[in-house]
Amino acid sequence: MCSAGPRTIVDIVNYLETPMPNARDTALRLRQFNRFYTRRLGLLEPTHLQSPFSLAEVRVLYELEHRDRPTASDIAIALNMDEGYLSRLLRRLRQHGLVRARTATHDGRQRRLALTAKGRKAFQSLSGKATDSVLSLIEHLTAPEQQELVSAVRSVEALLETPAERCTLADTVELRPPRPGDLGWVVMRHGELYDQEYGWNEEFERLVAEIVGQFATGPVGPVQQCWIAMLASRRAGSVFLMPGPEPDVGRLRLLLVEPWARGQGVGSALIDACIGAARAAGCRRLTLWTNDVLTAARRLYERAGFRLVHSERHLSFGKSLVGQTWDLEL
Repeated sequence: MCSAGPRTIVDIVNYLETPMPNARDTALRLRQFNRFYTRRLGLLEPTHLQSPFSLAEVRVLYELEHRDRPTASDIAIALNMDEGYLSRLLRRLRQHGLVRARTATHDGRQRRLALTAKGRKAFQSLSGKATDSVLSLIEHLTAPEQQELVSAVRSVEALLETPAERCTLADTVELRPPRPGDLGWVVMRHGELYDQEYGWNEEFERLVAEIVGQFATGPVGPVQQCWIAMLASRRAGSVFLMPGPEPDVGRLRLLLVEPWARGQGVGSALIDACIGAARAAGCRRLTLWTNDVLTAARRLYERAGFRLVHSERHLSFGKSLVGQTWDLEL
């Protein structure tokens, strides 16, 4: 006999959002949701996503992919995991050739961790399978229902995040030059995010790859720079300064902020770095091209002093768009 209770994720989340008379009932309903979700995604299986690895090992691979050479302690803190247990997981991952450890140059007592090429390939395969698993879970939902689900999940995250966690994120924005793997990450994340958030097709990812290729093969100089934003030891965004259409004009390109890092000052920090470098290089103007649907980015540009100088309609990336050129006089 079918249960009369909620049957889909949207039903469950709406169920959780119903006002509760006391905290105990809320806790019990949250546990109900956890049981539902872990069963639907197969998280109780001995291995994850039909791979040789457990869910805990896959989570460690995720942290290594998205953090900049962390220590084992960094991973343990991020996952709230016992260091002894983590040490056993890392030992197994190293035996599989997925993880390497190197002594930190500034402190010989620290061992910095990173994925090997084999590890990155394994993680990318697992990440794709994980996405496919969730897609199969939501394929019956309409677009408005999917948006409702995303909004509900964001609300849950915001409600359960502690003030200390919010302060930690806000206090750890750092910018650095690109390192091996960063440029590929820029192309990948642009392709993934703009498909997820705007439905842009592979034409956009090809354009991003072309721009990144121009940067990678171009001459090193003050108007040829890239910044990778790090937030809580994870890649949180990027921006490029490249030569513009005239010798004394710079071009801001490929501003990206990860969804989980938005609202933490990452975008403003990246734009400010680009503006400062353009001024230091002697540019008289900084220009950029964007599209009107990118409202959050446009607000950042306006706040930084950019002014809209040109708009035109175009059909690109599988969508009908309005392209915009914004300039900042330096």
